[in-house]
Amino acid sequence: MKRSFAGLTDTGLVRSVNQDAFYIDDPEGRFFIVADGMGGHAGGQEASRIAIETIEKYLVECWKSSQKTPDLLKEAFLKANQAIVDDQLDHPERSDMGTTAVAVVFRDRNHPWCAHVGDSRLYRLHKEELTQITEDHTWVGRALKAGHLTVEEARKHPWRHVLAQCLGRQDLQQIDLQEFEVQPGDRLLLCSDGLTEELSADEIGPNLQLKLSGGEAAQKLVNAAKDKGGRDNITLVIVTLD
Repeated sequence: MKRSFAGLTDTGLVRSVNQDAFYIDDPEGRFFIVADGMGGHAGGQEASRIAIETIEKYLVECWKSSQKTPDLLKEAFLKANQAIVDDQLDHPERSDMGTTAVAVVFRDRNHPWCAHVGDSRLYRLHKEELTQITEDHTWVGRALKAGHLTVEEARKHPWRHVLAQCLGRQDLQQIDLQEFEVQPGDRLLLCSDGLTEELSADEIGPNLQLKLSGGEAAQKLVNAAKDKGGRDNITLVIVTLD
């Protein structure tokens, strides 16, 4: 299945520094990554950069290895986590830095795998239906899954940004790995919470329709998030399955 892709990041209207990062530079479009850093200006930027570079390096080096895809992805995330922890030890001024991350790899024909930690998300648009593939590693995400909150309550809850997991922690306990289905004509969206904080799924879906190119859809989504306030950095990657 042929893949076309586009990525875009924007500082937003409130923050002075962009702590997000994304990766779409693999020439064969084998994998894509979005990371959302935290922990002060320098710390957040460094954490997301380290995560992207470490995951990319490991995937490239071990792509043709005998590792199964979920094992490959998990090890890439574990190495990214350790790289951030090592940097914290070398630079105590960045000891509180961390980052969320979401990655998709196309390694086993048309059966992609996703890995994620934190609240950066993966969505799939099939025909006109938008489905969230990942589950947020947040206090609110857990409450939503347990049925203690509605989707609308979760969107407005004051604890919605409290992360249960992120890369850059000695006690990292959870890396979610899953295989998911795609079909020709689908679109995938990887994004930081700067997009989903401002736009609901009902607002995101129409902007992903195939009448727009990936680049046009990315710009339209960023503009829509900024029109709603743009309170955080906004980063997204759109993958179109032709």
